[in-house]
Amino acid sequence: MKLDAILWDYDGTLVNSVPKNIAITKDILARVAPRLTGDNLPRYLTSESLYHQANHAAKNWQQLYLDYYGLSEQEMLEAGSLWSEYQEKNDTRVSLFNGMEEVIHEFSHLPHGICSQNSQQNIRRVLQQHNVDTLFKSVVGYDDISSEQQKPNPDGGLYCLERIFGEHIPNTLIYVGDHQADTEFAKNIERALPEHCQVISIAAAYSHSQPETWSIQPDHIAYQVEELISLIRQYT
Repeated sequence: MKLDAILWDYDGTLVNSVPKNIAITKDILARVAPRLTGDNLPRYLTSESLYHQANHAAKNWQQLYLDYYGLSEQEMLEAGSLWSEYQEKNDTRVSLFNGMEEVIHEFSHLPHGICSQNSQQNIRRVLQQHNVDTLFKSVVGYDDISSEQQKPNPDGGLYCLERIFGEHIPNTLIYVGDHQADTEFAKNIERALPEHCQVISIAAAYSHSQPETWSIQPDHIAYQVEELISLIRQYT
């Protein structure tokens, strides 16, 4: 077994983007649902710990907006369409998790890719700020694929792999993510690839997720960023 590439989720896996995501969401609510601002701000936007609870409990961002923030279907759709615009306007700094640069450089001999529901342009800007952008051979954001192709649908992952390998089909991959949908995404990619291919899933529990409670279990759990090195090494 020889590892061919490492694919990553972005928010809650490579970076702690919670402060920025909360700020952006508040700005969007002020525009699309003013009734949910001020004293009526959804409780899950009042602290990072409550945000983590909702974010990891929700199946996807649509459910997060509907069931945890209280938006209507139409408000949710409008909020989603505004995310990229408001993200570009928001200057809250986003940083890699402590120790993540060491993990990335430890495996710099392998191609890295990102499959995210964040904006590709925003992701690339943060990677450049931390001088790791050249190690990521492919970045697939929500704006690169249709809404029907978003995680856990495997299409974004397959597109990411195509941009890294072209027509070559890798044998062994690792996908790291902090959400149950990421584990499901990894399994769906494996099913979509030829039978000899393996996609190993690692859950990023260091970002306050609780993989032990997921109905779809990952192959490994990293409770600290540093644990990623030993987990990944066993496949290289």
